[in-house]
Amino acid sequence: MKKTINSERIEGRLYQHNLVKKTVQNKNSANFGTEFISGTIEIATDEEGLNVVPIHFTYVVETTKNGKTNVTFGVLDNIINNGRAWVTDGKDAALKLRVNTALALNDFYTADGTLVSAKRNEGGFVNTIKDLAPENERSTFSMDMVITSTNMVEADEENNIPEDYLKIRGAVFNFRNDLLPVEFTCHNPKAIEYFEKLDVSGANPVFTEVRGNIVNNTIKQSISEESAFGTASVRTVSRTIREWVINWARPAEYDFGAEDVLTADELKKAMQDREVYLADIKKRTEEYRASQTANSEAPVTDTSIPEGGFDF
Repeated sequence: MKKTINSERIEGRLYQHNLVKKTVQNKNSANFGTEFISGTIEIATDEEGLNVVPIHFTYVVETTKNGKTNVTFGVLDNIINNGRAWVTDGKDAALKLRVNTALALNDFYTADGTLVSAKRNEGGFVNTIKDLAPENERSTFSMDMVITSTNMVEADEENNIPEDYLKIRGAVFNFRNDLLPVEFTCHNPKAIEYFEKLDVSGANPVFTEVRGNIVNNTIKQSISEESAFGTASVRTVSRTIREWVINWARPAEYDFGAEDVLTADELKKAMQDREVYLADIKKRTEEYRASQTANSEAPVTDTSIPEGGFDF
């Protein structure tokens, strides 16, 4: 399997953060007592503060594995202690940051057993910068993607869909080559035409590189409701649009099936590994909830992958 691409570049002003310093509490861990930083920073990538992209950090320590100073720890530590943010200090005073990060999934099960796999930007290298790139270059991604389906969504003003767009489903991979099922979107008419002509399916996947922009806008809408006796009731409704919008694709798709690219067996193995991973998450979730309430029997999960196509 080739070394897959999964890279994102987020650049802009620090909007706000919830970073905290902690220490490893597990006495059985080799890292017991080690100080680390975790939490999320949000970066406003536009000049109006409308496109705010979060980047999550799980475990950032002061030194790297080879003993060198971890620059990212230093920057995050400075944000905690002295970080000037748009929300608290104003746009002009806010720190300017560049983060080279990657797409990941936050997988968890709800109380009713439903799997949620939320896309998020995870970890990476953080630097303080003086000058910002043009706006269209401040929230970009590049991914190797196995595409398994496309679905056209028609414009619908009542449901706040202003224009036709294409949903593109498939999977990308992290640095460990773990499979991450994702859904991206496409709004460019020529790009939509290109992807629809690929005629992809679970039995006929296409492996290629795609690039685009990360959109994370919060749109506020005022709704006025008439009253039976005078002054109307006005309320504000907010909705957040989170999209990875594709605007470029590799001119020639990868040779799916080639030994040095990605074979069907390797893809099937990646799917099986994900099922095992999810089964473990589900088991641990149920065990935790059982310990919080009474006793609960964890169900046996079938992690086998059926023949006949790649559907994720």
